[in-house]
Amino acid sequence: MAETTRTGLPRGFRSAEQGWPELHRIPHPPRRVPLLGDVLGVDRRRPVQDSVRLGRELGPVFRRRAFGKEFVFVWGAPLVADLADESRFAKHVGLGVANLRPVAGDGLFTAYNDEPNWQLAHDVLAPGFSRDAMEGYHAMMLAVADRLTGHWDRQAAAGRAVDVPGDMTKLTLETIARTGFGHDFGSFERERPHPFVTAMVGTLTYAQRLNSVPGPLAPLLLRSAARRNAADMACLNHTVDDLVAARRRSGGSGGGDLLDRMLETAHPRTGERLSAENVRKQVITFLVAGHETTSGALSFALYYLARHPEIAARARAEVDRVWGTTPRPGYDQVAKLRHVRRVLDESLRLWPTAPAFAREARQDTVLAGEHPMRRGAWALVLTPMLHRDPDVWGEDAERFDPDRFDPAAIRSRPPHTFKPFGTGVRACIGRQFALHEATLVLGLLLRRYDLRPDPGYRLTVTERLTLMPDGLRLHLNPRPAHGEPTALDATRNAPGSTARCPAHPTAD
Repeated sequence: MAETTRTGLPRGFRSAEQGWPELHRIPHPPRRVPLLGDVLGVDRRRPVQDSVRLGRELGPVFRRRAFGKEFVFVWGAPLVADLADESRFAKHVGLGVANLRPVAGDGLFTAYNDEPNWQLAHDVLAPGFSRDAMEGYHAMMLAVADRLTGHWDRQAAAGRAVDVPGDMTKLTLETIARTGFGHDFGSFERERPHPFVTAMVGTLTYAQRLNSVPGPLAPLLLRSAARRNAADMACLNHTVDDLVAARRRSGGSGGGDLLDRMLETAHPRTGERLSAENVRKQVITFLVAGHETTSGALSFALYYLARHPEIAARARAEVDRVWGTTPRPGYDQVAKLRHVRRVLDESLRLWPTAPAFAREARQDTVLAGEHPMRRGAWALVLTPMLHRDPDVWGEDAERFDPDRFDPAAIRSRPPHTFKPFGTGVRACIGRQFALHEATLVLGLLLRRYDLRPDPGYRLTVTERLTLMPDGLRLHLNPRPAHGEPTALDATRNAPGSTARCPAHPTAD
């Protein structure tokens, strides 16, 4: 039986017309088909990018109908700012997020607002993202980054391009697994992705596919996909159960990491602890969300750095100036990479790897003084379009320009116009972890390599609820200036070496 809200309606499936009294005022695509609605015009492989296209045509608030359900999309800055008002709106768990509940249950990302485990887990785990905790993770982040650069050194020495999305996925999975759960997936020692990654991609893809078929027909139309999804979920559960069991056998040897907190920490006021089932859901949530979005952010940033050598040179000069020749930058040195952080923020502006979030009305209200909404009505914020609103970002909003995040430029913009991590109390709990990790890694890679794109590559974005550049490969020219020998240096210096010189960088 479907889970229901306190209003008695199915969770995550409230159609928009039930809560939008003047829905007719919101534009929709032309040439609708009875029952199917706008489905025939949907790019089912790229629904987010398809919605971005429609947003440009239809304006800052629009709607789409699919199989009898109407969905309202919002991207105009004043509308999003109103939806960010926590006194009137809350997180809505719907669409693809609700489809992940069989995997992540009442984990932090997929919990409904009235489920008690969300607040319990948030309060227990929030100290795990304090400054002191973050400083403790820094050395492990560096250790995982060493494994990445070792792999990239070997690829460069052999004259091979690197698989950016694949390697960023390995990096971020190992980082969250080691810092949060004391686990090593051995990603860089594998020829193929770890089965956990394969299963994760499968569950995310299946969750997105569920949005493209009528609910009652899903068991028939997606029968084989559902069987694969069940196997993928079993793999995720088995992997996490083994990880938790190993920690329990060790008697808690994580030094106070996230898993120790989940297993041993009671709520500071109520004394409650997370149940075994909820621990499993939280670990899956952190392993999936804690690496999938960060790997996408790093991949897009590296794409833009390779395509804009003048911006990469400026960022590299900052790294050389701030870090000098120290081989292992300290925790506080990462925050001093202000231009590198702007590169990351600008990449997240153009391609927020979590590309949407939904908000529902806590009570009857009027959105931005124009659109009446009844309690429980919801809208989906289309973040890539919010981040391209020409009234906020200018007519050149498609241009990559990290100086948009200069402090003076930030102060000149209205609030709630940059939302790569969601909004409000349900915003991503690990955002500072992700930003520190990504800034550190970009600094290390810039210092170590010149990045060269494949001249024939054109950015293609793949969607599996999150966004990722598809097929991105980069060529590397190692830079010895950071003071550490690379694998290519060793090859060059070996007796009788015939290693060829890397090609000169090509123009963008």
